[in-house]
Amino acid sequence: MLALRLARGTHPLVLLRRLLVSAASAGVGFLLLCTLGYAVDHPSGALLRLMWCVVPLATTVHFAVAVARTDPSTRPRAGLSAVGLGPARLTAIAAASTAVACTLGSVVALLVYLHLRVTGLPFDGTAAGLLAADRPMPLPGALTLLTVLPVSASAAAGIALRPRTRRPAEVSDPAHPEEPAAAPSGLPWGVTLVVAGLAVETYLSRGAGGSAFPTPGHPQGSRAGVLAGWALTALGLAVAGPGLAHFSGRLLQLARPGAARLLAGRVLMAEARRIGRPLGVVSAVASGAIAAAALYGRPGPHPFGPLTGLGATLVISCTVATLLTATLESRHARAKTTAALLSLGTPTTLLRAAASLRALALLAVFAPPTVVIGELAALPLGH
Repeated sequence: MLALRLARGTHPLVLLRRLLVSAASAGVGFLLLCTLGYAVDHPSGALLRLMWCVVPLATTVHFAVAVARTDPSTRPRAGLSAVGLGPARLTAIAAASTAVACTLGSVVALLVYLHLRVTGLPFDGTAAGLLAADRPMPLPGALTLLTVLPVSASAAAGIALRPRTRRPAEVSDPAHPEEPAAAPSGLPWGVTLVVAGLAVETYLSRGAGGSAFPTPGHPQGSRAGVLAGWALTALGLAVAGPGLAHFSGRLLQLARPGAARLLAGRVLMAEARRIGRPLGVVSAVASGAIAAAALYGRPGPHPFGPLTGLGATLVISCTVATLLTATLESRHARAKTTAALLSLGTPTTLLRAAASLRALALLAVFAPPTVVIGELAALPLGH
């Protein structure tokens, strides 16, 4: 009840972000219910479709956690601890709000799914066959699948926002501006995971066909373990994201930087952990899109069904929305610094130039590995 009361007084932009979480949850819930309907008639291929649903589910959970992090109603404020709203209680409220938003989307997905099973309006009435409308729906299985996302998102939000003390290495010393923050240590691990993922994909794509894992342009299909290679590659890009963002800041400060480059580089180094992870996830999704485009451009069967577009839209939308949410969080975090610079007479053109330099530096660092990894990921599947 407290979470609902706080929602009534929140800013419309915050409510919009929560509604976007509900919309993404509705899309994921619909995909899961369609997988259940497919499993009724095709039990042998249901596991593969369920594996594909893990990708949009994970990106939706990531987006829900990002929205929970930027929710102003769950931030610690003076006086709240005196009324019993300490950091632990606020974390519980954030998890409850996330669960409510995701549950709302799951309910919408169930209603839409039941409506389509009865009417079969889309695709000139063929949606009734796609949703297995002629077979009874296992209600316990449907409800179980619909609870996966709310439980996962609320648990992830609770873990991400749990009260914890910051390590000394993560706290910058105002007396030493030459150290904004310690460099993230995940870059070597991220590179290792990317190389391991590409190696696993290359190794498991060899051998005889006949696997149940469908890929465009590959008539006999690929081994299902290729998905593990893709997952390792995506995880590696996400882990390496903060390190790449920190490297972008250092790159801007090379060769006698001016005020704009120095400011842009220091801001990137300080915010590497906050925006690096979403940037790494966006790079992983972009590399997957490049690989999919390369595969679809080759001659051969394209065995993905009509729900592939919905899943791809969910993944792309959630990753981009997560990045935009992290950008807004970073802007809010440095609001006091920006106000101090403006009070000292810093021209606004300098701040705009620094923002443009940050965007260009991130694009220059993240774009080449994204394209290369996408092309390398598609190469073994074309043989």
